[in-house]
Amino acid sequence: MAETQGININERFQRFVNGLSDRYEPYVRQHLSKVYMVLGSTSAATAIGAACQMRDYLDLGILAAIATLVLVLGLHFYKDDGKNYYTRLSMLYAFGFCSGQTLGPLLGYIASINPAIILTALTGTFVTFVSLSLAALLAEQGKYLYLGGMLVSVINTMALLSLFNMIFKSYFVQVTQLYVGVFVMAAFIVYDTQNIVEKCRNGNRDVVQHALDLFFDVLSMFRRLLIILTQKEERKQNERRKRN
Repeated sequence: MAETQGININERFQRFVNGLSDRYEPYVRQHLSKVYMVLGSTSAATAIGAACQMRDYLDLGILAAIATLVLVLGLHFYKDDGKNYYTRLSMLYAFGFCSGQTLGPLLGYIASINPAIILTALTGTFVTFVSLSLAALLAEQGKYLYLGGMLVSVINTMALLSLFNMIFKSYFVQVTQLYVGVFVMAAFIVYDTQNIVEKCRNGNRDVVQHALDLFFDVLSMFRRLLIILTQKEERKQNERRKRN
């Protein structure tokens, strides 16, 4: 029985792999592999940056926030010319490290409340990213590219609401933005995945920029999940204190 189930799983996995192979050209598959590898190593750099800040090995403070802005602008204006791949890759890793430094204080605070929140948010982000990436790759080619303009409009609206909320300080607006933000980032994962494939087919094979696009989606979703789960845990702890 167990052997039969194992064979069925292997057959399904093989059909899945063959389906992707038939759907995408070899150079597209190779490009996607590079993008995901760079995304994974950038995420590792972020984890190292956060760990260094939390353990007081290295804390760049406000310099980390400034560095992230400088590096992301540098990557935007310092375009891929076929010869500067490793320079731009180093800039991306530095951006990931500094992003981890800016994330460190939030993670430290959450760890003091309930460290399990970090693992839950990390697992949720990873599972969501993998699921949505596969959904985008298995869907009809270009099916979700129409989402681009809509998502940008939502992001702009959320940014405008954030500015107004700095004055009115509405808890409802704050919570709504967090939950809506998670769904927006999820939609961006689907959109960016298909957009990367489309760009690759049109000759744009900038691995660093494409990995950066997905990294923004993953990091933004992770931050929002952290805050949502932390707020829930704080409410639970407050309720326990009131009962006691």
